Amino acid sequence: MPTEDGAGPDLRHHGDAEVRDDGSALVDLAVNVRAGTPPTWLRERIAASLTGLAAYPDGRAARAAVAARHGVGADRVLLTSGAAEAFVLLARALKVRRPVVVHPQFTEPEAALRDAGHTVDRVLLRAEDGFRLDPAAVPEEADLVVIGNPTNPTSVLHPAATIARLARPGRTLVVDEAFMDAVPGEREALAGRPDVPGLVVLRSLTKTWGLAGLRIGYLLAARETVAELARAQPLWPVSTPALAAAQACVTPRALAEAAHAADLIAADRAHLVAGLSAFAARGVRVAEPAEGPFVLVRMADAAGVRRRLRDLGYAVRRGDTFPGLGADWVRMAVRDRATTDGLLRALVSALPGPSGPPTGRHPD
Repeated sequence: MPTEDGAGPDLRHHGDAEVRDDGSALVDLAVNVRAGTPPTWLRERIAASLTGLAAYPDGRAARAAVAARHGVGADRVLLTSGAAEAFVLLARALKVRRPVVVHPQFTEPEAALRDAGHTVDRVLLRAEDGFRLDPAAVPEEADLVVIGNPTNPTSVLHPAATIARLARPGRTLVVDEAFMDAVPGEREALAGRPDVPGLVVLRSLTKTWGLAGLRIGYLLAARETVAELARAQPLWPVSTPALAAAQACVTPRALAEAAHAADLIAADRAHLVAGLSAFAARGVRVAEPAEGPFVLVRMADAAGVRRRLRDLGYAVRRGDTFPGLGADWVRMAVRDRATTDGLLRALVSALPGPSGPPTGRHPD
């Protein structure tokens, strides 16, 4: 049900808070940036751009490259300082009366809307329904709807056709596809779909390529929407190194590497889910099917488990700052099998109840 209650979860809490200061030495399963990135070839491309720092940034080549990657015109692409900037632009530049955010999801869209003075309705998807979207739950009068796909933190991949049912004349439909390149084949993607009215698709290059510190993302929308949002940006909003990264990350070589990484993530996620499922007798439940580079896990005394995991050297993301979740949820990033096996061993003593090996088995 929608709610207009602005109180409740801390919308400004994000996973990086778990690994700052005293958490900097922990094994990081709280942040969803792919481990071992950026690759050497990408670092070299970014480093080569530093010779041009005396000139003002020129985003035309990067914009054209992103447009070609999605088969759209360059006037339908807006490069942004990370996907987070796009949420701020949407909140400040678009004239909307009744924005709705579908939760649980990344909290920055709602925070940006509230900061811009909007009253935000929430549609809360339910765990007992597998956090699946029912388009009928979104109020017909909503003129801005925001949803993630695959959704952070639930790891649900909604069918593109189901999300497209949210489109209406006079409505802006914002789909956050920041993690879509971690889905094999990018199935259910809406990026580059001109047939869906009012569609705005956000993409991030920071997750797959390990560029969170560089801040680079983009959105795809109708040319009129792109022009309106561009007018709200400051001059030269994306730095020269970030533009170099954007151009590099949409080349055929990069897309092939990202596709291979998505296949590895799927295999590593299956290993993680199997290992967590072995703790079912101790109250651990994974939200399934998980399709993103992270999983959402329900357990008793999740806050205590998270603290004990920190003592054992592992950081996971608390779930109670996401509207629609509570204190019994945590999010865990998908990592390589060796890292996952270390986490699973730590869980043996971190979980409440009698310690000892989990019942069942997980893959070797």
